[in-house]
Amino acid sequence: MPSYPAADLARRLATEALGTGVVVATVVGSGVMAERLTNDSAVALLANTLPTGAILVVLITILGPVSGAHFNPIVSLVMTLRREIGASTAALYAAAQVAGGIAGTLLAHAMFELPLLQASQHARSGGGQWLSEAVAAFGLVLVILAAVRNRPASVPALVGLYIGAAYWFTASTSFANPAVSIARALTDTFSGIRPIDLPGFIAAQVAGALIAAGLVAWLLPGAGREVGARSGA
Repeated sequence: MPSYPAADLARRLATEALGTGVVVATVVGSGVMAERLTNDSAVALLANTLPTGAILVVLITILGPVSGAHFNPIVSLVMTLRREIGASTAALYAAAQVAGGIAGTLLAHAMFELPLLQASQHARSGGGQWLSEAVAAFGLVLVILAAVRNRPASVPALVGLYIGAAYWFTASTSFANPAVSIARALTDTFSGIRPIDLPGFIAAQVAGALIAAGLVAWLLPGAGREVGARSGA
C-alpha cells in the first residue's frame, strides 16, 4: 500500500476536489442550460448526458496520473478494500470529493446567476430508483476495475461512455456517486435530488460498488492492481 509525502497527498486531495467540482459544475450547469433552451425532457436529458460523459473523459485523462481520478467516494472505498490506498487517505479523498462537489454546484449557480444556496425539491425515491443506483454503481466499478487490468489506456473513454449510457438505461439517470449526489441535493434545478432522498441513493451506490468489487475479485483475479493510474468517476 503506497505511502505519500504530505505535499504529494495535498496535491492528490486538491486534484480530487478539483475534478469532482468540475464534474458537478458540468452536470448542474448543463442541466440549467438544457432547461433554458428546451421544454422537451428527452432533449434536456440528452443535453445533460453528453457534457457529463465528455468531461469525465477529459478529467480522467489529465488528472488520473496525479490522484487516480477517483472523483467518487465509492471508487475510493473499493480501492481501499483492494489495498491500493490506505483507509485514512480514502477518507481524505472522500472529504475532498464532497467539498469539491459542493463547490461545483455553487459555481454552476453563480455562472447562471441563480441563488447560490438551494435545497432540491426533485423527488427521487422508491425501489426502482434505488435498484437503478445499485446497478449504476455496480457497472461503474466493474468497468473501472476490468479496464484498469485489460485496457488501462481506455479507462477515460470507457468511464465516460458507461456513464453516458447509464444516464439512459437507469431510472435514476445514474448518479453512481455519493459526493455528486450530495452536491446535487443543493440545487433545485434539472439535475437535483431532494436531501431526504440521499440516504437511499448512497446506500444503493455503496451496495452496488461492493458487489462489483466482489465479483471482479473472483472473475478477474488481480484486476485493478495497476491502479495508480486513472480510476474514474
